[in-house]
Amino acid sequence: MARNVPFVMTTFTTMDWLKRYILLQRKKAVQENVKGQKTTTTTMMLSTVDNLVIGISSALFAGLLTNPVDVVKTRMMTQAASNAVVPYSSALDCFINIVKTEGPLTLFSGLKQRSLYMGLLWGMTFAVNGAFERKFQNNQEQEL
Repeated sequence: MARNVPFVMTTFTTMDWLKRYILLQRKKAVQENVKGQKTTTTTMMLSTVDNLVIGISSALFAGLLTNPVDVVKTRMMTQAASNAVVPYSSALDCFINIVKTEGPLTLFSGLKQRSLYMGLLWGMTFAVNGAFERKFQNNQEQEL
């Protein structure tokens, strides 16, 4: 839970920001290039590829931000399972000890593997969600 909630919050926040940013840039480009013409709905919608890239980017960003917490959490969990002397007195002590003894890059251990898995998962999730969203929006426009 310590990893999942911040990861998902960051992923969705990043996704929302990227969607808004891309659509705003497209709106500006349309307004600059075709003055006086109305913007079509298809111009202002994200494609499946757009949503795929947004999903991958959002997951990579969230993984980058939350991986240090995950490394500390894993170290704390494994110390609890061992019968040896407890090396860390708290999560902060664990964080400081990792940085001092192993270097700050150790906090990003496993990031490649996690990024591959989460990037593909969230990329596909947002791509499929975007396709359904477009389908439902097109159906609603036809009904009107």
